[in-house]
Amino acid sequence: MYEFPFELDEFQNDACRLIDEGKSVVVCAPTGAGKTVIAQHAIHRALEEGKRIFYTTPLKALSNQKYYDFSEKYGSDNVGLLTGDTSINRSAQIVVMTTEVFRNMLYGTNFGAVADNLQNVKYVVLDEVHYMNDEQRGTVWEESIIYCPTNIQLIALSATVANADELTQWINTVHSKTELVDTDFRPVPLRFFYFDSSQPDKLLPLLTPSGQLNKKIKPEKKVQYRNRKKQYSYVKEVVRNLAERDMLPAIYFTFSRKKCDEQMEKCATSLSLVSREEQAQIRQFLDEYIAENPHLYGNKHIEYLLCGVASHHAGLLPAWKSLVEKLFQKGLIKVVFATETLAAGINMPARSTVISSTSKRTDSGHRMLTASEFLQMSGRAGRRGMDEVGFVTIVGTQFQSPEEVAELVLSPANPLESRFSPSYSMVLNLLQRFSLDEAKELILKSFGYYSSSTRLAPLLSLAEEYKQELKSREFICPYKLSDKEFYDYNKLRYIYVQNRQTYKKILKQEKSKKRPLSQEVIEFAQKNKEMLAQMHNIHCDICKHYKKHSKNIEVAERIKVKQQKLDKEIEKQRDIFWNKFLAHRAVLVDLGYLMDDYPTERGITTSQVRSENELFISEIIYSRVLEELTPSQLSAVICAITTEDLRIDIPFMPISEPVRKTLNLIRNIRRRVEKVQNRYQVEAPMYINPYFSSMIELWVEGAEWETVTENVDMGEGDIVRSFKRVVDVLRQFTTISNVPEALVFTAREAIEKILREPVDVD
Repeated sequence: MYEFPFELDEFQNDACRLIDEGKSVVVCAPTGAGKTVIAQHAIHRALEEGKRIFYTTPLKALSNQKYYDFSEKYGSDNVGLLTGDTSINRSAQIVVMTTEVFRNMLYGTNFGAVADNLQNVKYVVLDEVHYMNDEQRGTVWEESIIYCPTNIQLIALSATVANADELTQWINTVHSKTELVDTDFRPVPLRFFYFDSSQPDKLLPLLTPSGQLNKKIKPEKKVQYRNRKKQYSYVKEVVRNLAERDMLPAIYFTFSRKKCDEQMEKCATSLSLVSREEQAQIRQFLDEYIAENPHLYGNKHIEYLLCGVASHHAGLLPAWKSLVEKLFQKGLIKVVFATETLAAGINMPARSTVISSTSKRTDSGHRMLTASEFLQMSGRAGRRGMDEVGFVTIVGTQFQSPEEVAELVLSPANPLESRFSPSYSMVLNLLQRFSLDEAKELILKSFGYYSSSTRLAPLLSLAEEYKQELKSREFICPYKLSDKEFYDYNKLRYIYVQNRQTYKKILKQEKSKKRPLSQEVIEFAQKNKEMLAQMHNIHCDICKHYKKHSKNIEVAERIKVKQQKLDKEIEKQRDIFWNKFLAHRAVLVDLGYLMDDYPTERGITTSQVRSENELFISEIIYSRVLEELTPSQLSAVICAITTEDLRIDIPFMPISEPVRKTLNLIRNIRRRVEKVQNRYQVEAPMYINPYFSSMIELWVEGAEWETVTENVDMGEGDIVRSFKRVVDVLRQFTTISNVPEALVFTAREAIEKILREPVDVD
């Protein structure tokens, strides 16, 4: 075993030993426990054995960070990087990449043959494997594990999850011999505090030594809706308490970008968190950094950095976020106000984390954080080798009670849930390499199918409830009558009651008109009397249990109807992944992308596309509506079809006439595809949102960044991200098959013009 210059914890030793034994491992440990050491052990093994190792991460920013760390540690010649838009030294022994790139390699399309891609690869590290829970991208991890050749050892590193054993058993089933190393050990234990606004000069321990809620904590007063805008923010008091108790540096988590910036400003105007010497260091670092990144000159947040505070969220320019991270790592920034995205693996060690609320606003109102979300954020506290304990402070709000906070802190992590979801690209890639039956086998290998008993548990539990309810409704007739005889009596009774009401109406009508009853009516009345006599001869007529029996049967009928619906739903959910696969396949057959379960020329093109709706992109390419556009116009059109619906209202900025006309033609394409998708009940989004189109058009035509952004009340980071999405699709135009040559040239020119500061800065 490789000797580290420090003593390994027990779980690290166990994992390294299993890797040496040639087994795959799932390592499940709290944030900050030291899982990276296990990956480093595998790297050393690969270097010693002359083998290769892939290190995959969920985020490009994390991949970049790991690439720089490993280059420093193992030498830049030994390390490569592969992300959506970067390829450095791809044949190196250690290659860092995003998990999407690894999955794409396994499909053997854009990146060449699978055997070539994985030549001499012995280990693959899947960092942050709990991202399988991610709504949009979770399916990538499942696909990577299913398609990864079994001769490769997988090292899956995960934050704490409830069903790590189930995940391990699944990998063991679909891949190769896999062992679980599971620990709740934290090298730096956490202490939890509560900020109660009625006692602003102190931080109260959240729990007693026995693990009960501290009774000194009072719930926050409810604020009337009309006064909510005037609600006082206690951020200064919270930070002052942390500073006085030597609990800085801190990451202050809040769930709104706007609040991140506001809280940073409030802190900076009333607190001085850095010494003159530290301020001089910040100023020097800033001068050097801005000289390398001149587009940051004059940034309005500079004055706050000099006070030792910063905000960090997706609305900021990438280079600015990187600057904040570097200053924080150097200990020069004392408080970073961040959204929860910062909890996702970026190396920003802190002594404290502050969680501004344990509830967050969603589209459907406020909801409590999940246990895993809370663990991910609180786990950022406590720096190994620097702090004896980490501190977590929860700020009291009217949307949570202290009891709810204590319950959340004491809750175990949530289980991993499958987000596996077949797409057009998956269908085409599988059918390019496998028969329909073999594809089905692969789909049935998904974690979602494997864990279907867990996923179906609520439905199966309801089915059992219905079964028990029906059992309790069973009725033993004291007169030994069968259900048929009971139904016959009920039918007779019903007809008799209806006839009696009809006879009474006729009688009343004839009496009011002073007419004698006709012969038909007299016969009708006689028949009804005979019916009554017939009823009197049946035991049900005198049975004291009749009402109960009748009610039982009525309720049982309703339950049976529900049972039938539930059985159908269970069947549908059990086969949901295969049914989705077949639905996508049906759309592709309908539109000519598959023939005899093998991709046509169009299908080959679509199999190489990576987007939320690959088919939509292909239909646009093959419609030939893009070929006459200039680079700026092409960028504007692609921007519209890659921008999802925004939650905020921003004024619409006019787009050029060619772009407007092209988008109108694309709307017709969308309607046509939508019609086919609806026929087979496929839900795959197709966006046409020209919010950023006029901006990217200006940018590609050579406008300055300030000109592009000056009239837009939106985070610069959002604009950069939307431009990079465009680059991602344009780059695909230059690599996938069957794209007209003219479009390839325009796409290349557009990419070149988009990628200049600050868009090209990671």
